[in-house]
Amino acid sequence: MASANFLMATSAPIRFVLALGSLLLFGANLLHAAETIPPKPAGYFNDYAGVVSKEAALRFNEQLAQFERETSNQIIVAVWSKFPSASSLDDFAQRTYQVWQPGQKGKNNGAILFVFVDDHKMRIQTGYGLEGALPDITCDEIIRNEIAPHFKAGDYEKGFAQGIEAIIKAVRGEYKGAGKTLLEKNNKARGGFGLLGFIIFFFILMMALRVARSRGGYRYSSVGGPFFGGWSGGGWSSSSSSGGGFSGFSGGGGSSGGGGASGSW
Repeated sequence: MASANFLMATSAPIRFVLALGSLLLFGANLLHAAETIPPKPAGYFNDYAGVVSKEAALRFNEQLAQFERETSNQIIVAVWSKFPSASSLDDFAQRTYQVWQPGQKGKNNGAILFVFVDDHKMRIQTGYGLEGALPDITCDEIIRNEIAPHFKAGDYEKGFAQGIEAIIKAVRGEYKGAGKTLLEKNNKARGGFGLLGFIIFFFILMMALRVARSRGGYRYSSVGGPFFGGWSGGGWSSSSSSGGGFSGFSGGGGSSGGGGASGSW
C-alpha cells in the first residue's frame, strides 16, 4: 500500500512536466504555423525595401537571369525593411527556401541572399548542389568582406553589386546552362496557346478598363512594379507580376539542407 502511494506521489510531478512540455510544444507549433512565408518572388532581384534605384534593381535582375541562362544556377536576392518572424533567421531562411525552391530539380543549384535593412541582418542560404562551391565559410566571407562594409557605409547598391559578383564567381563552372531561364523554357512550351491567350487577355483588359472608367478613373499603387511590390500580408510585400520588360523567376524545385551563413552590419 505504501509503495502504491509512493508511486502515485512521484508520478504526479512527472505527469505535470509531460503536460507542460506538450503545452509548450503545441504553442510553438501554433506560432510556427501562424508565421507567413513570403510568396515566391516574380524576379531574381527583389527590393521590397526600396534601397536601390529601379535601374540598379533591373540591372541586377538581368545579371542574375543571364547567369541562369549560362549555368542553370538560380541566385535570388530578397530585401525587406524588417524581419517579422518569431523564429531564428536560419530557420526562416530554410523554410522560405523550401517554398521558393530555387535551383533545378535534381541539381539543387540555387541560393538566396536575404537582407533585412532595419534589423541590419542578412543571410546567404545555399542549395545542396552549391554547398561544395559555396560552403558556409565562403558565404561568411562574402557577407563580411564584400557586402557588410558597403551596407555599413550606406551604399547598398555597391554592397549588392559586390555580393552578387562574389556569389557568381564562386559557383560559376559547377553546372552548364541551356541558354534560357526555366521560366523562358516554360513559356516557350506554352507558346501554342499564345494567340488564344492574347485574345482572352485583351478581352479581360477591355472589360477591366470599362469598369474602371465607370467607377471614376484609375488607381495605381505607389509601390507597384516588378521590384517594389504589389501584394502585402503578414508584414511582407511582394510583386505578383512578371511584366515590365524584366526577366522573371520560376523556381525549379531545388532544395536546401540549411547550408549558408548569417551576418550583420
